[in-house]
Amino acid sequence: MKPYRDLTRAELLALKESLNKDYQEVQKKELQLDMSRGKPGISQLDLSLPMLDVLTSKDEMKASDGMDIRNYGVLDGIPEAKQLMAEMMDTTADHVVVFGNASLTIMYDTVSRAMLKGLLGETPWCKLDKVKFLCPVPGYDRHFAITESLGIEMINIPLLEDGPDMDLVEKYVSEDPAVKGIWCVPKYSNPTGISYSDEVVKRMAALKPAAKDFRIFWDNAYCIHHLYEEKQDKILDIISECEKAGNPDMVFEFASTSKVSFSGAGVAAIAASKANIDDLKKTMTIQTIGYDKINQLRHVKFFKNRAGLDAHMMKHAALMRPKFEAVLEVLNEELKGLEIGSWIVPRGGYFISFNALEGCAKDIVAKCKDAGVVMTGAGATYPYGKDPLDSNIRIAPSFPTPEEMREAAKLFTLCVKMVSVDKMLEAM
Repeated sequence: MKPYRDLTRAELLALKESLNKDYQEVQKKELQLDMSRGKPGISQLDLSLPMLDVLTSKDEMKASDGMDIRNYGVLDGIPEAKQLMAEMMDTTADHVVVFGNASLTIMYDTVSRAMLKGLLGETPWCKLDKVKFLCPVPGYDRHFAITESLGIEMINIPLLEDGPDMDLVEKYVSEDPAVKGIWCVPKYSNPTGISYSDEVVKRMAALKPAAKDFRIFWDNAYCIHHLYEEKQDKILDIISECEKAGNPDMVFEFASTSKVSFSGAGVAAIAASKANIDDLKKTMTIQTIGYDKINQLRHVKFFKNRAGLDAHMMKHAALMRPKFEAVLEVLNEELKGLEIGSWIVPRGGYFISFNALEGCAKDIVAKCKDAGVVMTGAGATYPYGKDPLDSNIRIAPSFPTPEEMREAAKLFTLCVKMVSVDKMLEAM
């Protein structure tokens, strides 16, 4: 197909008229599709229904250490749940604390604790003149919401094909003591789907912060969320890499089974150094007497170990893959060669990241909404909701059916064409 930039004004006007007619026909269908969030589909949730049968009133409600899981106690999680989450995160159980159902809660609590209490005896962040976080972009909107809500200044760091721009990260971290953290989704990143290279992980672990209480917030949300059995990304274990680099206390790693078992009833965990865990427990002893140990045991009995988790995730992949492939096929069919957008083909995770022409993302998302397809708001993948180029759009294929995703993707590419044509006509 001929690139749009090579079309004459007359050709663009004729194309605009044709596209508008197509759009009006789509509007008549009165679509009602939502691909705004990475929400598991019903068929994915059904995969874990047998988990509800692994514990009954006839079972002995005890953990492996003899603890009665119905009662108070066990602040950091039952031993077998710590082991399961450690295997999921590629670390060891002594690094792990198991919480409730959401890793987002742990992340918010961890940043809040640093603000109110400080980390390992350092000054509480709330008492400092300025606190800054580095934010690889495009990134996860809920990360940015946490830091924004607590008044932390956010600094954009370009996310490259192999991870954050480490030259910039090293410069900020080593020179500015106000830089206290960096958000990271290291595997199948939200929304781009890229995974950090070994070099990036090693450079991250070897940072030399100007601030003693600088922390890497390593949100390993998609650590086992592959789309293919034979094509899977692998990343280094940040915990052990930090230990090797002499920075054992520099990282907090987070993960959960929210998109493995039940989104509202999974198990979440943090992995960190002994010093960080001991520091964390000082607050936990005030905050809770212990999390849901029955749910922890239920997960262990259902998944058993890492092999069980991996086998279960291949069932998820079989359901997710056709949805991703439907979107990618339509993008290729409709946009390849037009030079009005680019996208990354992920091997896992929950999203496809699309970059439109500069200044077009908001209009594309608005047109999709007017025709019945709701998408993540343009700008959401950047701090403060402000994409400086108004270009990035996050596509979330997980909830609709493959057929619905193909129809939604058709509308999306039509809107990309319409807005791109208008942009080019304006520039003439």
